Amino acid sequence: MAVLDVRDVAKSFRIPDVHRTTVREHALALFRPRRFRDLRVLDGVTFQLARGETLAIMGRNGCGKSTLLKIIAGIYAAERGHVVRNAGITPILELGLGWNPELDAVDNVYLMGAVLGLTLGEIRAGMDDILAFAELRPFASLKLQHYSSGMAARLAYAVAFHAVREVLVLDEIFAVGDVGFIMRCQERYRALSAAGHAVLLVSHDPRIVTTFCHRAILLEAGTIVMDDTPERVCKEYLRLVTGAR
Repeated sequence: MAVLDVRDVAKSFRIPDVHRTTVREHALALFRPRRFRDLRVLDGVTFQLARGETLAIMGRNGCGKSTLLKIIAGIYAAERGHVVRNAGITPILELGLGWNPELDAVDNVYLMGAVLGLTLGEIRAGMDDILAFAELRPFASLKLQHYSSGMAARLAYAVAFHAVREVLVLDEIFAVGDVGFIMRCQERYRALSAAGHAVLLVSHDPRIVTTFCHRAILLEAGTIVMDDTPERVCKEYLRLVTGAR
């Protein structure tokens, strides 16, 4: 049985149909009904993720990758189709979403850990490991508003990796941090994969996809145009990006 079953998923967003650039246009718009159009982001996306499998999602910017991950994570609702989750999911999507800049690192770990489903006891027991993984022990009492973006990203990844369930949903997981931190993330990923965790990974990097993934799908204009080996999907993705024939 698949740990994740995505069937005929479709999603649209309503966006303003008129772009106003002048004061006069904005003033006149007050007396006119606002018009919208539906922007189709996903259309009929279907795939399965097997237990222990690492599946990559590739595609050009705007093809629907992030929207698809948010539907799988339960952040967005699909307007058509369904997602069957046969295992617990840990999403690592928008880094630091929900951080409180007025709190220090320790308090934010408790905050994010609770959001990801950890108990207070689990967070307390894992605090040292989380801070060590992020290399932030000397800055544990520093408010997050004084952290650099890289420090905040390391903390977010450290908490999420500690809270991992059977399925890990990752958005550009190896795209932040220095070389040392990236290597720790890769080692942690390998350990999770060896332990049988399934991983759904979005990446633009063919090296990451061919190194870590068993299979890959290619999204284009909200639909799956290819579901094949990582090598073949990466080749087609590069052809789309570069415009090569």
